[in-house]
Amino acid sequence: MSCDVLTIGLAGLGTVGSGFVHLLSENKEELRARTGCDIRLKSVAVRDTTRQRNLPDGVQLLNDPMQLATDPEIDVVIELMGGIETAKQLIARSLENGKQIITANKALLAEEGACLFRLAEEKKAALRYEASVAGGIPIVETLKESLTGNRINSLEGILNGTGNYILSEMTSKGRTFDAALADAQEKGYAEADPTLDIDGYDTAHKLVLLIRLAWGVDYPYTEMPIRGIRNLDRMDIEFAREFGYRIKLLGRAKMRNGQLEAGVFPTLVNHTYLLARVGGAFNAVRLEGNAVGSLFLHGLGAGSLPTASAVLGDLVSIARHNNRLNSGFYQQVLPKANILPPEQACSTYYMRFMVKDDPGVLRDLAGALSDQGVSIAQAIQKGQSEGAVPLVFMTHEASVQAVSKAVDNMRRADFLLAPAICYRVMG
Repeated sequence: MSCDVLTIGLAGLGTVGSGFVHLLSENKEELRARTGCDIRLKSVAVRDTTRQRNLPDGVQLLNDPMQLATDPEIDVVIELMGGIETAKQLIARSLENGKQIITANKALLAEEGACLFRLAEEKKAALRYEASVAGGIPIVETLKESLTGNRINSLEGILNGTGNYILSEMTSKGRTFDAALADAQEKGYAEADPTLDIDGYDTAHKLVLLIRLAWGVDYPYTEMPIRGIRNLDRMDIEFAREFGYRIKLLGRAKMRNGQLEAGVFPTLVNHTYLLARVGGAFNAVRLEGNAVGSLFLHGLGAGSLPTASAVLGDLVSIARHNNRLNSGFYQQVLPKANILPPEQACSTYYMRFMVKDDPGVLRDLAGALSDQGVSIAQAIQKGQSEGAVPLVFMTHEASVQAVSKAVDNMRRADFLLAPAICYRVMG
């Protein structure tokens, strides 16, 4: 890799790829001033080479991304295609051929990243991924470099703009889930198939990466508890507001007595907290370190230019020969996390039950909770929906296991007219 010219190959020319090409040209002089290099885009791999593309003169279009991995002139391969198998093959082959790597592919790194990080370590190569989490928010480098003098105690964040936009619309405009989702799709915030976003999987992918950076351990994606916001009821938005909370889809992780507790859940956040005030398609991350205390990072979590900005930041680091410690830890092959069994995780809870308006129902529900050691802090009963009355409880801290067993006992006793709604409350 020449110190005068850095030659790159780009795989994918979608939203982020197009933004990257635009910024690479627009910020050419700034990039040279920061790196001492002329950055040359040699080749771009796309599915359809016959389409008109807005590319600088001399850039070669390819329909096979593997050509980037074998081109001896290319120093850095930037993978912005998405997907798992082809992207994994491209990155692995590029590393084998001595290339440095930049990717925005959180799903790939969360599900298959261990082998790629291991290969990058063997080849003494950079595998950089700032753009994979929270778009333009510099959370990866913050954990990898700026906070290395800290022991991270906890992190939690709004890591998916689509889900946050839907919840914001439901909260501020009183929309139903379906109406807010349709609006998000119309505005381009949500895909035609929104499963990854609204079912929490996208947030979980990002949380896996943040856990690696914060604690130097691997929390397998397949073992993470995940619950999304699909069909979340506007009624719960309103009840949460009465208690002084907003509902947000959060990825959360913290150390509890030497074990790592993590997961993705709809969560009630006190309206005075900064996380509760993050609206629209924005992302935010809150960190707690033993030295710095609480830190809050907020910004656009997706989009062409914010995400491309993160890709360019990684490119500058590579140009400066900052190519090691991809995990943020000296040990690059990370051990598996000592995971707190999800059923032992404890939280205060918001619980809503749809029941018949009969004498003794409140007593029976409270008894079922009490039998499992779950105590009630507050209760609301009002309104009616097709003959059913909502009973809403805010509990004191209880385990997942206790809450689940209490609800299961209610169901078996035929107390409930609809499935119980149980959301965690951010403490």
